[in-house]
Amino acid sequence: MLQEVSEQERRLIDLCVRPAPEALAALDAGLRGLSSEEADKRLDEYGLNELSHTRRMGFLADILQRCRSPLVVQLLIIASISGAIGEIKSAIIVSAMVFLSVGLSYILDRRSSNTVEMLGKRVQSRTLVLRNGEETEIRISEVVPGDIVLLHAGSIVPADLRLLSAKDFFVSQSALTGESMAVEKTISGGRVHDRTALELTNACFLGSSVTSGTARGVVVNTGTRTIFGSISERLTERREETSFDKGVRTFTWLMIRFMVVMVCAVFFIVGMTKGDWVEALLFGLSIAVGLTPEMLPMIVTVNLAKGALTMGKKKVIVKRLPSIQNLGAIGVLCTDKTGTLTQDKVILERHVDITGHISGDVLNYAYLNSYYQTGLRNLLDRAVVEHSDLDAEQYCTLVDELPFDFQRRRMSVVVDYEGDHVLICKGAVEEIYTCCNQYQISDEVYPLIDMIREDLFEEVERLNKDGYRVLGIAYREFPRTRTTYTVVDESELILLGYIAFVDPPKESAGQAIELLRQAGVEVKVVTGDNGLVTKKVCRDVGLEPKRIISGVQLSQMSPAELARAVLDVDV
Repeated sequence: MLQEVSEQERRLIDLCVRPAPEALAALDAGLRGLSSEEADKRLDEYGLNELSHTRRMGFLADILQRCRSPLVVQLLIIASISGAIGEIKSAIIVSAMVFLSVGLSYILDRRSSNTVEMLGKRVQSRTLVLRNGEETEIRISEVVPGDIVLLHAGSIVPADLRLLSAKDFFVSQSALTGESMAVEKTISGGRVHDRTALELTNACFLGSSVTSGTARGVVVNTGTRTIFGSISERLTERREETSFDKGVRTFTWLMIRFMVVMVCAVFFIVGMTKGDWVEALLFGLSIAVGLTPEMLPMIVTVNLAKGALTMGKKKVIVKRLPSIQNLGAIGVLCTDKTGTLTQDKVILERHVDITGHISGDVLNYAYLNSYYQTGLRNLLDRAVVEHSDLDAEQYCTLVDELPFDFQRRRMSVVVDYEGDHVLICKGAVEEIYTCCNQYQISDEVYPLIDMIREDLFEEVERLNKDGYRVLGIAYREFPRTRTTYTVVDESELILLGYIAFVDPPKESAGQAIELLRQAGVEVKVVTGDNGLVTKKVCRDVGLEPKRIISGVQLSQMSPAELARAVLDVDV
């Protein structure tokens, strides 16, 4: 396996598959939350709920680290030799170049680090927890394992936690998985088998946010022990030597070898012809000083600094100057899909009848369903409402509502519309099909017999293959004398059509990819979204994915297999 499940992830999985009382007992927590004293004790034990940060070096340590560059070391040696043989001007010039080069890079890097720290201090998120049995707002950094966290629409999930209660609860995990659609979460985790923690339906993770609904959960892991924290910890590990560093080292050693050859040749030639070996040594060292490009470090630093300032005008913070050269030297660019190639915004793209033709009735009924629901609107409902400007209240009034739940996977509203009470049902296509016994094409209604069900599903399959998320729309008419409705009335419906949603690509993505292609840079997409959606987005921005590899396949590869696969795989 390429990556084993960590101990902390196994702990989270174990607590999620246990019943809630057992999970609370294992964490030594209760439904009333922790006491202030217990919370302080756990904060001392587990530390602040923060991600790993690269340890900031002191002034002297930072300067010494920069002076370890092979080119700087060579120049310092040359400056010392120049001073020893009486070339004071050369020694001063070389030392000045080293000072300016090291000093400029230090100032720019420190300024970037300070800017990042200032941005971090401006954003200090808070969360609601139960402390001493009461709702208390605290900083996310003060959350500890065993805390009972209260979540609602707009909340940031402050740690890895197990849900204890949830109502119409949807979470965006795009920062972890790349999935643009919100994921529904319930209190039931089910069986795990070979699943990862990210597939648990009753677990929420640091780095995700709540899009709709409410929930309570008990904190299991905090800080670097979270899944998101373990990723950040790997990013703060000692960086590998970059191509820029390798290039500087190679060039420096080339100069050193060339100078050694020249100094030795000059030393022996002058010594044998003049007979003064001391003079020959001093002359050879003078040759070495003359061959040294004293201005090179300064020129390199100034050029990198100019690049950093140019990117700063585009609101890009360059934390390390050598990264400018690395960016310019890339041959392969790996990019995320959600929010990078796409707008990270769900829109209603298609509203069609069961034959695939554009249908105004489907749009109107979908709009009425989304507009009149009284619960929190999710991303799909908001996309429907934003797509149309229908004045619903002018044409109809709300009579009743059958809210969404995870068992039915659909929701319905009943409206007084065109002289009847119309029950409009919207939900997962498979669930809508089970409630229908008729279908409508134009104004004609036909019986929905088993023989043609598969044929009617062809349009859904086509939309799915095109990367759309599809919902079904159905309806049923009742007399106005009926005033109350139940889920039993979601039967004998007429299948009207489908609405299809997509996260559209950015307008600038296609142009950027074409410019990269012209520059000889190959683009590969890394995403947690499904393959069909990713294929569609790639085609829309000018990429043609020839081979896609899944996360499961990736996790089963050895490092050697992975190295071979990344050369051929596009997604």
